[in-house]
Amino acid sequence: MKARLSIQEYATGITAGDRVILGKALSLVESNLPSDQQEAAQLIEKIKDKTGNSIRIGITGVPGVGKSTFIEVFGKFVTDQRKKIAVLTIDPSSQLTKGSILGDKTRMADLSKNPNAFIRPTASGNTLGGVASKTREAILLCEAAGYDVIIIETVGVGQSEVAVKNMVDFFLLLMLAGAGDELQGIKKGIMEMADAVLITKADGDNVKHATEAQAEYQHALHLVPSSGSNWKPKVLTCSSLTKKGIPEIWQMIEAYKNQTTQSGFLEENRRQQNASWLQEYFQQLLNNDFRRFADVQKELSDLEKQIVNKEISVHAAGGKLLSSYYKALKKHT
Repeated sequence: MKARLSIQEYATGITAGDRVILGKALSLVESNLPSDQQEAAQLIEKIKDKTGNSIRIGITGVPGVGKSTFIEVFGKFVTDQRKKIAVLTIDPSSQLTKGSILGDKTRMADLSKNPNAFIRPTASGNTLGGVASKTREAILLCEAAGYDVIIIETVGVGQSEVAVKNMVDFFLLLMLAGAGDELQGIKKGIMEMADAVLITKADGDNVKHATEAQAEYQHALHLVPSSGSNWKPKVLTCSSLTKKGIPEIWQMIEAYKNQTTQSGFLEENRRQQNASWLQEYFQQLLNNDFRRFADVQKELSDLEKQIVNKEISVHAAGGKLLSSYYKALKKHT
């Protein structure tokens, strides 16, 4: 059996664009084993100077809006522009196996065969909102491998949007037309986060509905406060079936990147995202450290039972648990 790759072998393979080694590296950063997590941290540190050269795009929308079909057609267009595209899809997970349910390599069969495209389905597991916990690391690895466009596809409209918005440059909301009141049920917060709204399936008898929906959404976006980027969100229509509207979407994203790069917003936004990432990562480290003490875990179990039986308040139990953690730290240092 071949020995494990060294950090240098990982880094060399990734920067050379080796898709097999990139896949192995992604598996490494997704691993929960402490030894793998340590190596993953070293690898990210090793390749960090090769990152940051892509446009990071978040794509979301209700189930059935055609996200995967759109991404496949859009991805083919991007690769035709001599660009490399990586698609990181966050699939819903089975609560029994924690494995990915949908399997985007199956849903994007043609794009997955494209030598300039890389698709990585990741099970969301128990992560809040359906965003894989290692998505940020995956973005950096794909950038180091030379991918010019990174797409993060979320499970659907929900809590995941906030998390994805905080790790991408451009946030695209896909919507359907002709499904009743166009604005009903669309949270204001999601509209405020969108850099663009795309009305999908604008073909055949649905063209008229799509055009009407476009006008309605554009009017709604005028009521949304402007963001720090000074970018005015746009509403476009497209058809993955006829390919209509696909070039305009790419032109819009390029215009956004040029505008925000020149203004300095893109770089400043990424700095703020990294600051948020630090806080999230440190919380994760604290949680992992807390769970390494068996006596503290027993205390947690006992306190949970007492709370269920109304023998103690949550605040009092929390204080006791923190004290037990402090004692465990002193005992093991």
